[in-house]
Amino acid sequence: QVQLVESGGGSVQAGGSLRLSCSISGFTYNNYRMGWFRQAPGKEREGVAAIQVHRYTQYADSVKGRFTISIDTAKNTLYLQMDSLKPEDTATYSCAAAHWTKPAPMLSDAEYDYWGQGTQVTVSS
Repeated sequence: QVQLVESGGGSVQAGGSLRLSCSISGFTYNNYRMGWFRQAPGKEREGVAAIQVHRYTQYADSVKGRFTISIDTAKNTLYLQMDSLKPEDTATYSCAAAHWTKPAPMLSDAEYDYWGQGTQVTVSS
């Protein structure tokens, strides 16, 4: 049974940093694809960053240069380092996982099978 549990959310002022962690259990890393998604109140869920086998990464334009996704398979943990945070980054952030079987949009939530419950990030101006 795959379980994903996020941590590291909180409140921070604009310009600050946070590092989100996603603890992974029951998942095998062969051909993995993992991502971070966020959803703000009244808005659709959007893909923020994703990483797949061979450490290939992809980012939403809105976070390029500010967010960094990484994975430590030995520690069974996915990370999202968020720097230069803006009020518009305020949302619930969730991690997601899937096994890569064919080329697909890495930031599309339809391509993921397993989801965490989410952690709240609030950025004040």
